[in-house]
Amino acid sequence: MTIIEKNITINSALLEREVTCTFLMPDEDTLAEPLNLLLLNDGQELENLALTQTLEQLYNHNRIKPILVVAINAGEDRLQEYGVAGKPDFKKRGAKADVYTQFITTELLPYIKQEIGITEFETTAYAGFSLGGLSAFDIAWNNADVFNKVGVFSGSFWWRSKDLARGYTDNDRIAHAVVRETRGKPDLKFWLQTGTKDETSDRNKNGIIDAIDDTIDLIKELEAKGYTRPADIQYVEVVGGSHNTETWGKVMGKFLCWAFGR
Repeated sequence: MTIIEKNITINSALLEREVTCTFLMPDEDTLAEPLNLLLLNDGQELENLALTQTLEQLYNHNRIKPILVVAINAGEDRLQEYGVAGKPDFKKRGAKADVYTQFITTELLPYIKQEIGITEFETTAYAGFSLGGLSAFDIAWNNADVFNKVGVFSGSFWWRSKDLARGYTDNDRIAHAVVRETRGKPDLKFWLQTGTKDETSDRNKNGIIDAIDDTIDLIKELEAKGYTRPADIQYVEVVGGSHNTETWGKVMGKFLCWAFGR
């Protein structure tokens, strides 16, 4: 299977900047079935993730359906564009997350469909890493009519509205509150990953690092909504896994098989 790589640049009126994306898709000659779509935040990490090699291996072993991967490079304003839409954190980061969401849904997705000549994809997923994972989760959560699945690698679910030194409690975690306060149950499936060496911080001194605690607590919020494991939620904890592209690249195949497997 040959992977076709194409770099494109979109002049975003919403973000007021150029956005560079990389398209990865199977050779069109091999496309005899519907195409799936994966949007990926922090697309500038493609090479470090060894994503092309992972896709080739999975295609060659007939493990996944055809996927168009659109890797979206982060801009210089990453800390403002990524986050939770309409809910900046205690340092006012993520102030442009709502605009980034609009860029994805009203500029990027129509561009992709026009460029590829497809009106609908069989499955549409969104994934990201760290803060980009939080962004992917938030965008998919608020646009479940567009996305079917979301993948979060070492997600920044610690993102909070109050500083630790100013009376913080777990109720100040923004993503957890969004899930808790959302009416209804968005039609989504979730793949969440952490590494046991994602960090060393342990706010509540329970012997479990915050990255794992925050992700497990998010799963509890999802379960309270009626989602179940493993039907709706897949949790992967990598023993020895760190907060880096090496770890994320190694588990990318598991995510792709979960999201687009045969």
